[in-house]
Amino acid sequence: MEFDAVLIAPRRERMVAQGLWHDRTINDDLDDCVAACPDKLALTALRVEEGDTTRFTYREMARMADRIAVGLARLGVGRNDVVACQLPNWWQFTLTCLACARIGAVVNPVMHIFRERELSFMLRHGEAKVMIVPKRFRGFDFEAMLTGLQPDLPELRQVVVVGGSGDNSFEALLSGPAWEEAADAKDILSRSRPGPDDVMQLIYTSGTTGEPKGVMHTANTTMANIIPYAARLQLGSDDVVLMASPMAHQTGFMYGLMMPIMLKASAVLQDIWDPVRAVALIQSEGASFTMASTPFLTDLTRAVAEGGGAVPSLRTFLCAGAPIPGPLVEQARSVLGTKIVSAWGMTENGAVTLIELGDDEERAFNTDGHPLPGVEIKVVDEDGNALPPGESGELMLRACSNFGGYLKRPHLNGTDADGWFDTGDMARIDERGYLRITGRSKDVIIRGGENVPVVEIEALLYRHPAVQMAAIVAYPDERLGERACAVVVPRPGQSIDLPSIVDFLKHQKVALQYIPERLVVRDAMPSTPSGKIQKFRLREMLRGESA
Repeated sequence: MEFDAVLIAPRRERMVAQGLWHDRTINDDLDDCVAACPDKLALTALRVEEGDTTRFTYREMARMADRIAVGLARLGVGRNDVVACQLPNWWQFTLTCLACARIGAVVNPVMHIFRERELSFMLRHGEAKVMIVPKRFRGFDFEAMLTGLQPDLPELRQVVVVGGSGDNSFEALLSGPAWEEAADAKDILSRSRPGPDDVMQLIYTSGTTGEPKGVMHTANTTMANIIPYAARLQLGSDDVVLMASPMAHQTGFMYGLMMPIMLKASAVLQDIWDPVRAVALIQSEGASFTMASTPFLTDLTRAVAEGGGAVPSLRTFLCAGAPIPGPLVEQARSVLGTKIVSAWGMTENGAVTLIELGDDEERAFNTDGHPLPGVEIKVVDEDGNALPPGESGELMLRACSNFGGYLKRPHLNGTDADGWFDTGDMARIDERGYLRITGRSKDVIIRGGENVPVVEIEALLYRHPAVQMAAIVAYPDERLGERACAVVVPRPGQSIDLPSIVDFLKHQKVALQYIPERLVVRDAMPSTPSGKIQKFRLREMLRGESA
């Protein structure tokens, strides 16, 4: 695979000179951990449904990473080849990513909620050579799905199945044999280690173009974010990071996988969100930090309040993905005894703004924090002119952690010659430099931290035989922040209801989380003179109905 990460080279000299790029990779940090604390507990992974827990010290982690790396090489994976990984928060996810780094392969984390429609595009566009999936997870047969997709994906040479029983199992191909002891293992592990500016992660984000965009990151772009992030949160080697947010999101990947290794800390993974089990994990493992979206904070606070026991070790809960209601911050602080930190970020940059640990509690629900070191933000009007504090406009950022570009779509990179990236969000910045996201210039819905690809779902709805016009808009939800509502104008003489919409989209193999959960049928759509649907009026209508 040839990667067109065109946004890296133009800023390299400046980033290194300013000390913002550190020219290290995760291999360097893992090797340092093995040298400094080989027997320290590095990873604890709980599978909720099975009830089993797997643990690795740093010595064991490095050995298994080497083993899987040589196993991947045996499957024909080499430098710049893409390995897609559609796994829950299992130890195999972490170790596969570390193994890819050992041999210069590029990991493509894929959310386990994705089905045929999303996967067929991502795997083809990213030219994945190997795809790793669970046999079954939450009642769904992933092996069967990939078996059906593989004939139409000529680049996909091998599907590897965690928990499988055949010759294609993860255990038989990667984690079972002692590949690291083979005669050629040392050569395999040393000849193609990536550099800090090589693409190491390809991760897809739902945008406004109707198809996912492949975000390319390097070690320098990710670590330039993680280092100041950990410093602001005062995290160090004594911390235990609980990660129940998906590892296939930047939240899990950067702060649940990479950050603990960079800090020589410990990580605890939970594959299915269960707040009662989370409380037990925090208590048994001494978790001191976690990051998740607002619903996780709501659920954890409720679980402790209802008798789940105290969680004194949990010092900090970073909450992002949606605004945090003020009463929730106050209740969580009281019930959990935990500092609630608000933040805002993007797949393209990682966390961009965070509040400080010493900030007043109101900053957590009135702002999204202020920029990390190495990040600049500004709010501009439609003509690109900077706006004064307090005025809302289009949010632009320039960051050391800005991605390398969108794979095969450099025309969509949204970054000007001076390095300013158009976030697609509307915001205001107060007199102290604290950010508040106020809306979106891009057409996207964020449901519990997961972006819903609005344009794609609308395009599918227009194929429904009873639909004449369709629009997907957000409506507020107390727990998830937003949910998706389909507003539909039926064809003359046709009727339509929500079950038929759901069945139709399921038949199109759409991820369940993307399917609208509410339907509004109208005789006509509010529109501009040119015929463009005025979604802001539809959103106002839904907010009014929810009031």
